Amino acid sequence: MSLRAILYTPTPPALQILDQLKLPHESVYVPIRTCEDAYDAIKRMVVRGAPAIAIVAVLALAVELSSGGGLPGEVRESAGGAKAYVHRRLDYLVQSRPTAVNLADAAWKLKAVANAEAGSAETVVRRYVQAAEKMLADDVKDNENIGRFGAEWILENAEVGEGEGRGRGRVAVLTHCNTGSLATAGYGTALGIIRSLHSGSNLTHTYCTETRPYNQGSRLTAFELVHDKIPATLITDSMASSLMSLKSISAVIVGADRVAANGDTANKIGTYQLAIVAKYHGVRFVVAAPTTSIDMKTVSGKDIVIEHRPGKEVTAIRGPLARNDTVDMEVDLETVGAVVTAARGINVYNPSFDVTPKDLIDAIVTEKGVAIKDASGDFDLSRLF
Repeated sequence: MSLRAILYTPTPPALQILDQLKLPHESVYVPIRTCEDAYDAIKRMVVRGAPAIAIVAVLALAVELSSGGGLPGEVRESAGGAKAYVHRRLDYLVQSRPTAVNLADAAWKLKAVANAEAGSAETVVRRYVQAAEKMLADDVKDNENIGRFGAEWILENAEVGEGEGRGRGRVAVLTHCNTGSLATAGYGTALGIIRSLHSGSNLTHTYCTETRPYNQGSRLTAFELVHDKIPATLITDSMASSLMSLKSISAVIVGADRVAANGDTANKIGTYQLAIVAKYHGVRFVVAAPTTSIDMKTVSGKDIVIEHRPGKEVTAIRGPLARNDTVDMEVDLETVGAVVTAARGINVYNPSFDVTPKDLIDAIVTEKGVAIKDASGDFDLSRLF
């Protein structure tokens, strides 16, 4: 059974999210009762991953609307007041993570739902809640389709059967950051493809990067791979070139926080360099993303706003104390702190994302199918809509 990062119940309305800052050492669920709770959780990366961020934000407003106790009087008294409130709260939530397009896309769709003709505030609230709950259910189905389409494409187009998988159509892959159940409503995007390959007995091994500076790979992806008993090995980000030169890697599979209309893709910092290395070594580079991550209004990667995060994420590492110095070290959960790893006074460059040009991408896998470049080297993503 896959991990669940989002726990939602409609009656009584309640939302809990897995605190990803405590993983992989503790599994603690945090209640989200208001939009402020959601904003804070997204900003602090208690929840992360573009699809998961969108789901948590829209469900937080659903819980807030359904609970009703602290809502302004005009919201409860008129359809117009309820519509205005929905718009205002969604605009607030979108500011929590500007690079990820899924949240902005979800907000736009739910504003349209709220804008529909309604005779009462109750009707506006009911329609909003139903639409938000449908987004949760649809995300899991979409991810399963991404997994299936991506696995099929890799087996048909990548170099397969090398090394221990020779002659059996099996592949080894490399992934970056976290794109699984912890980053979505369930199953995952890039990690969903890996799960699909594994379930079909077509996967020999998965390599996951540490993903500095926030270590989503070592903390979260490694946690999911171990949980699902998928054969896997952790590497540091700087080992990818060596790995691809010495091992038979068939594909690099990554997620996306925003895909521009031309196929340029913003994803976790370090993705761009993996694409360059993959190109040099003749390894397929695959982006896995729902169509909600494709922003047809953004012409190219040059137009994507990149979020920069605090320098302390680079200069210090926070976690529980290790009790010994072995690989499988025991952890003292009672003693949690930060260890400074850099010289005091050093300047820090810490963009959260980088943009991979379309020229380095072989395929963009969505829930509707796989987009590949035409003879001119261009993606036609408009056909997906």
